Amino acid sequence: MAVFGQTDHSGHKMPPTPTPTPTSTPMDHSGHKMTSMNMSSTVDIGDPMNREGSGTSWLPDSSPMYAYMKHYKDGGMLMLMGTAFLRYTQIGSSRDVSAAGKGGRSRFDAPNMAMVMYSRPLSERSQLGLRAMFSLDPITQRGYGYPLLYQSGELFHGEPIHDRQHPHDFISELAATYSYKINDSRSIYFYGGIVGEPALGPSMFMHRVSGMNNPDAPISHHWQDASHISWGVVTAGYNFGKFKIEGSAFNGTEPDENRWAFDKIQLNSFSGRFSFNPTKDWSFQISHAYLKDPERSEPELRSMRRTTASAMYNKAFDNDRNLASAFVWGQNYKEGKYTNAYLFEADYTFGKNAVFGRIEQAQKDGHELVISDDDPLHTGTYLVGAYSIGYVRDIVKDKGLDVGLGGMLTGNTNPTALTPIYGGTKHAGWQLFIRFRPSKVSH
Repeated sequence: MAVFGQTDHSGHKMPPTPTPTPTSTPMDHSGHKMTSMNMSSTVDIGDPMNREGSGTSWLPDSSPMYAYMKHYKDGGMLMLMGTAFLRYTQIGSSRDVSAAGKGGRSRFDAPNMAMVMYSRPLSERSQLGLRAMFSLDPITQRGYGYPLLYQSGELFHGEPIHDRQHPHDFISELAATYSYKINDSRSIYFYGGIVGEPALGPSMFMHRVSGMNNPDAPISHHWQDASHISWGVVTAGYNFGKFKIEGSAFNGTEPDENRWAFDKIQLNSFSGRFSFNPTKDWSFQISHAYLKDPERSEPELRSMRRTTASAMYNKAFDNDRNLASAFVWGQNYKEGKYTNAYLFEADYTFGKNAVFGRIEQAQKDGHELVISDDDPLHTGTYLVGAYSIGYVRDIVKDKGLDVGLGGMLTGNTNPTALTPIYGGTKHAGWQLFIRFRPSKVSH
């Protein structure tokens, strides 16, 4: 997760979470100084805050947090986090990548996300949490999104989007949590959202430290963490300290193309996830889900099963150097056929600089690539790849808001069979951007 700056204690007796004033360091109920490493997650009172990812997912405990944090004397805590990119992006290939006649292979745009989290102790052992996430994508990306070769999923003006990343809903999460600490190593929690993220997949790409500097969504997104915006979610979890088991009932149907309005809220799908953080630097998960009516672009598809597994590693060498990486595998099973997607991404931050990259391959069929039904290629499945490397330098850092200038180069590959569609087998793209995010919370 990401978080912004913090304040301190006034000398009064503390409830179970910190109650600082704006001039010193937060203290726990025993009078010890607290850091972001030992404050509680807003989702689960039994988790350290640095472990908190998107929805109810886990990150490595050593993960840095980029956010603004404020504590209240009643034990309440407010966190604000987010990321925005102002950029110009251009992709390769000769394919018409428009959606319903809108958009080309280049664009000025601004992918963005903002999140508000609040938690407050209800007793010595229990906590209430509130979460909301928003995106101005409906304005900055409009309905047809930004060019991203081989990306698939969702609709614009009733037509399937291809080779573009769709915009996210204005309201992407609106959820509440209740957690109870059984003892020092065990806790339970309940998460419910009008819109939210079920227990499926790793922490989604915008919340992974390994991917925060990358403006692009993964092309493997719909195999790994696409359910992060589900209109209707209920999750229950049991935390064993280093282990966690959880299950969700949720809406497995992807959001509709009206990015401003509430979708129909329903619980038509189910998932389960097992998470394991053996050390402060590692986080693993495996999950499986049954999704009902998952794709609006495939109304004849009644159900799909998705399985994911991931390993995330984070190493904080010191306050100025951090290495974050993630390996994610996802598999979809539909209509008697399995398809797989693989992703590896990493980010090395040193001082005001960061180098980041992503390697991914995904098996996509002719329907997902929106190849015409009367084209013989429509019935095939194809392994496509995207390989990116980028650099960003902060021109403003640790001032409450970090502002970075960066760029990224991307190479894409597709099999020879798709040459009639994409005009070749190898393509290149690039982008330049300005990145905005809150400064890192010091430990």
